[in-house]
Amino acid sequence: MKMKKYNASSIPEAMKLVRADLGEDAVILNSKVVVTKKFFGLIKKKSFEVLAGIDRIEPSFSAPATAQPTFKMKENTKLQEITNAMQAQIQQNHVEHKTVTLDDTGIPKELKKEIADLKSLMQSMHKKTTQAQYPDELLPFIEYLRQQELSEELITTIGDELFTHFKEASDINFSQCKLITKKILRKKLELLVFSGLSYERKYINVLGPTGVGKTTTIAKMAARAVLEKKKKVGFITTDTYRIAAIEQLKTYAGLLQAPVEIAYNATDYERAIQKLSHLDLVFIDTAGRNYKEVKYVDDLQRLIKFDEDAESFLVLSMTAKEKDMVTIIDQFHQLPIEKFIFTKIDETNSIGAMINLMIKYNKGLAYYTNGQEVPEDIEEAGLEAVLNMFFQGEEK
Repeated sequence: MKMKKYNASSIPEAMKLVRADLGEDAVILNSKVVVTKKFFGLIKKKSFEVLAGIDRIEPSFSAPATAQPTFKMKENTKLQEITNAMQAQIQQNHVEHKTVTLDDTGIPKELKKEIADLKSLMQSMHKKTTQAQYPDELLPFIEYLRQQELSEELITTIGDELFTHFKEASDINFSQCKLITKKILRKKLELLVFSGLSYERKYINVLGPTGVGKTTTIAKMAARAVLEKKKKVGFITTDTYRIAAIEQLKTYAGLLQAPVEIAYNATDYERAIQKLSHLDLVFIDTAGRNYKEVKYVDDLQRLIKFDEDAESFLVLSMTAKEKDMVTIIDQFHQLPIEKFIFTKIDETNSIGAMINLMIKYNKGLAYYTNGQEVPEDIEEAGLEAVLNMFFQGEEK
């Protein structure tokens, strides 16, 4: 093994030197903070010393199937150990230096930036390490999965299965990879519930952040209940923050000849429930708020009843970042969200995030919407339809 020491002003800078000199397969063996003193100890200068090594032996495509996961597990563990050690050293360095700038959460801004840079660098290294484990023939399909924004964990699972299946094959094509990928995703999703309204519970709570299209989605669901199931429906809106939202709902309700009640507080909500008690279904349109803030979720829980006579859906937009959707879902963890509704499918070229979230939170899918037309542009979810949509228009 070839080993070499590197000194730099920051961990990310040291990692860049390592990559430039030893390549992507280099392993960090040790790292530490070095403080040098100048002018009789009056001035202190800190730097980072990194000991890196490189072993030129690489895994080959002809390796036994059992060796592949083992290699990856060790590599991932090493990367995580390195990340944890470096983050600890960065934090220790900031503790030792008292003059730091804090953000709103009380965390040093420089510390957050260095950790973010480190994570980005380590993710890049992990991605390239993963690519090196598969034959060149598989890399285009692996990249396609990544472009579809499927999680790295799922990509690794699929990549390993494809590696095992094709390690002795002379020809690899998209159709074969697609069939195997569908099989894996089907197994991950088959225990989740894919269905729309149950029509067994009266109250339909539709929740979600601002801008995801809750009101339009409610109108589509209600219209189908009236036209296809011959149900008598009504609406309660708690979205009193936007006059336009109330008028929009009233317009849809007028077309369906359905009553609308406005609830400014819990008393209004109870009164509305009583007035609409004779109907088959009552759709509750909640206020679109920034649900990254837990106080808004608490307000919602105090206003609306989540009991056995209600079913609740969380509406999310496929144009949002997955990490932002994760934050919102986590905020709603205390509420009995049964299934997701994903909107704006027609405004994105990838639905990997939808699959990631369903698997991560073990929640099914009720509907997805693909346009603004009411009631046409909404589809009741089905497992096979979702799998087909993942590859829609991509098979060459």
